[in-house]
Amino acid sequence: MEVLQKNTEKEIGQYVADDFRTAAIFSKYKIDFCCNGNRTVAEACEKKGLDSSKLMDEINQIINAKTGETIDYKSWPLDLLAEYIEKKHHRYVEEKIPVIRQFLDKLCRVHGQRHPELHKINELFTASAGELASHMKKEELILFPFIKKMVKAKLENGVVQLPQFGTVENPISMMKDEHDNEGDRFRQIAELTDNYNPPADACNTYKVTFAMLDEFEKDLHLHIHLENNILFPEAIKLEQQFG
Repeated sequence: MEVLQKNTEKEIGQYVADDFRTAAIFSKYKIDFCCNGNRTVAEACEKKGLDSSKLMDEINQIINAKTGETIDYKSWPLDLLAEYIEKKHHRYVEEKIPVIRQFLDKLCRVHGQRHPELHKINELFTASAGELASHMKKEELILFPFIKKMVKAKLENGVVQLPQFGTVENPISMMKDEHDNEGDRFRQIAELTDNYNPPADACNTYKVTFAMLDEFEKDLHLHIHLENNILFPEAIKLEQQFG
């Protein structure tokens, strides 16, 4: 059993990388664990005016409640992790975007006059859809193939040719900036939807759309977390081995 600690100086992203179940605690207190995962628990609590000791009690409770469901993404080879992100999270985004956009368009037509915030939600989601499509293509065509190439070279004691982008840190820096933008956009969407709680006069389409947006944001958080807190730092470390 892991020793209970009050380690508030450990970074949020590290807690989530070690045990993804802790993400639920950070989400509950509206602490961003994906884009801003490089802050310590103490810093995040101070900013939010939260009791860090109470938060750490909840985190330790989760860590020590061992279940067979925890996936140890940190132990995965990087090429497998990149493949998993692409097949699971990129495909999820591609499948859900047209459905959610269709539903939002319908809500704007039917309820937009009574609920003008729907137009802003639709605008934000449409912008996110376009940015994510471009972002994922850059990962699939540029960054992920280079990570896979490095993994193969290490296994075969080979060499890696210097890529056109110079160092893996360059595309990673760009991807992280784009992650920040999506994090901001979804914070606005969460605020406008009252944290995905449909209004009292909501029809079934309204309820389903908000539930889908909620699920989409949760998937995006895991997606960004796997990249920012595990795949990207490990890819930088791997590249340094070829220096």
